[in-house]
Order: sequence, then C-alpha cells, then structure tokens
Amino acid sequence: MRIQDAQWATAAAVNAAVDGAVGANGGGGRPGPLRVDAQRNLEHVLRAAREVFGELGYGAPMEDVARRARVGVGTVYRRFPSKDVLVRRIAEEETARLTEQARTALGQEEEAWPALSRFLRTSVASGAGRLLPPQVLRPGADVSDEARVPQQRSAVEDGGSSDGIPELLEVVGQLVDRARAAGELRGDVSVADVLLVIATAAPALPDPVAQEAASARLLDILLEGLRSRPTA
Repeated sequence: MRIQDAQWATAAAVNAAVDGAVGANGGGGRPGPLRVDAQRNLEHVLRAAREVFGELGYGAPMEDVARRARVGVGTVYRRFPSKDVLVRRIAEEETARLTEQARTALGQEEEAWPALSRFLRTSVASGAGRLLPPQVLRPGADVSDEARVPQQRSAVEDGGSSDGIPELLEVVGQLVDRARAAGELRGDVSVADVLLVIATAAPALPDPVAQEAASARLLDILLEGLRSRPTA
C-alpha cells in the first residue's frame, strides 16, 4: 500500500487528538493513565500490528491485527479510529528505533565503514526494515546537510509534532557522509539507498533460523554492493 503524505499528516493530527482523549479523565480533563485492561489491550494491538504489518505489509486489514491480538476489531478501532493512524504509530516507533541504532553506531564505532555496517546489521536483525515509512524508501533520493537541518528545525519552530523522519535522515546521513569521505562508500549511494537495503534485507520467512540466515546472507551481498572499489 502506498500511503500519501497527506494521509500521514491527517493521521498524525488524529493520533494526537486520540492520545489526548483516551488519556483524559472525567474531572478536569487532565491526562491520566489507561486502565490496566485498556493498557494491556493496547500493548496486544501494537505487538500484533508490528507482526502483521511486518509479515504482510501495511496493506494488511485491521481484522488481521485484531485476530492476532485476540481482541475484537472494535477494540482496535476504539484506540485507533482508522488504519492510517495505527500505521503511522507503528512506523513512528520503528523510525525512532532505527534512529537510536544509527546514533549508537555513530557513537561507538570510530571507523566510518564499521559504523555504517554495524547500523545496517543491527537494523536488519531487528526487522525494522519491513516497517519503515514508505516515503523514506525512494531509491536514489538524497538529503544534503542543507536540506536535512532546516526540515528538522521547521518542525520544532512551527510547533508541530515530528514523525521522526527528519531525525532519522539526519543521523543516517552522517553515517553515509563519513563513509563517503573515507572513500569506502560508493559516491552514488544515497541515504534512501541505505534505508532501502534495510528493507530489502529483512525477508519474512516462517522459520526464524532460515530467516536469520537469509537476512545475513543477503545483507553481506548488499554491503559488498555499497562499497567503493579502487579504479584500475
């Protein structure tokens, strides 16, 4: 399923409104914690959504999510009034996870190529690639420093809630820039290409052992394709 930018923006606004409404108590309208059963159902729905969307893609129906969570579909819709809202929630969580993995690689690896390689291997192993927002998977697209920083700044200055994509592009962009500067990454490889590798190298197979082996093998091949080669 291709989710248009306008749908994602609408989903963000609805999600924020739902968060406030569900968390409000009946007294002064101040946010409060969910009931224990409601919190448990929410966790079941989010876990089921990650599994279902990871296996079948974001086109999977809400009924599949409800079935996997072992709740009624009405329970899912009470928390997420449309599938776009649920999709955006899952994509935001995965975007945040990838961003943290990229920051860890930057902070703990001194060499450029090991840092990029570590990020890719960690991200593929976590399975996050299958849940990336569709708009970041545009082959060949690149995000320069000048383009990344103003985008991130405008989200804060405008008072809007960020979906985490600018931060992800910024941090992965640093990994890409370092590897390029070290001469270890092909000059035509973009940030979007690196994210596409994560999505491509995460097959969904019924056997976990086979899935891990297939992912590792495919990632090895893709990493070799990313590396620059000395000219003759």
